[in-house]
Amino acid sequence: MRRTLLSALFVALALPAFATEEAVKFGKDGKASGFIVTPEGKGPFPAVLVIQEWWGLDDWVKGQARALAKEGYVALAPDLYRGKVTNKADEAHQYMMGLPPEQAMNDLKASIDYLVARKDVQVNALGSVGWCMGGKYSLALATEDPRLVAVVAYYGAPPLGEAVIGKIKAKVLGNYGAEDKGPSPEQVKTFLAAMEKAGKSADIKIYDGAGHAFANVNNPWGGYREAAAKDAWARTVAFFKENLKAPKAAPKPEPIVKKQEETMPETKKPQP
Repeated sequence: MRRTLLSALFVALALPAFATEEAVKFGKDGKASGFIVTPEGKGPFPAVLVIQEWWGLDDWVKGQARALAKEGYVALAPDLYRGKVTNKADEAHQYMMGLPPEQAMNDLKASIDYLVARKDVQVNALGSVGWCMGGKYSLALATEDPRLVAVVAYYGAPPLGEAVIGKIKAKVLGNYGAEDKGPSPEQVKTFLAAMEKAGKSADIKIYDGAGHAFANVNNPWGGYREAAAKDAWARTVAFFKENLKAPKAAPKPEPIVKKQEETMPETKKPQP
């Protein structure tokens, strides 16, 4: 027992800690808001948008933001419902259907504007991750905002159509369930084929035995799949680590030191 507690303590000490978390408001009208967590240290840091499921900005989403901050990212979870949150499926469905897509996209773009304006954020190392409804918006945002470098979608409906997919500049990682009905594996495979045809970067994994929302331990339908959830998270962390890196500064040129030519001292001829 003592050894187990000590091991857990050492693991906790080895993990980076987040420095602060707070509620913030942003956007031109000041109506957009969110929950932001910053890592420990001076920065600047890469940053990730953490986009909610249809439940709203609940404790589980905030937990994902904290987890990403511990990995070294400024993590901003926008509140797309602007204060509404639920754990009831019928209410969540109403909230999602009542959310104007234009408003959601405007809030997400305002979220990126807010991150770019922060001194502790690397403006060339921005990513997004979303689950369910948030996965859909994570991919949709990539079609409209070229500032995103790396985008992750968990079982989010993918965009389709050559013209739309052609706008994606970011690299894409997708985690989907083979038992999911919406989006179905067929939809996901169609998206992957379209991305490859367009010469875009996409890494998609479909988990056998997993349905919708398999990564959320609070899945009310009993669909949480621990092994798939852990693997998908490991893929997500590795993907961001690989792609959200600021370009290395060019090395300073070595100063050019001219070698002084050695000159022989003049020898005076003896006087007659």
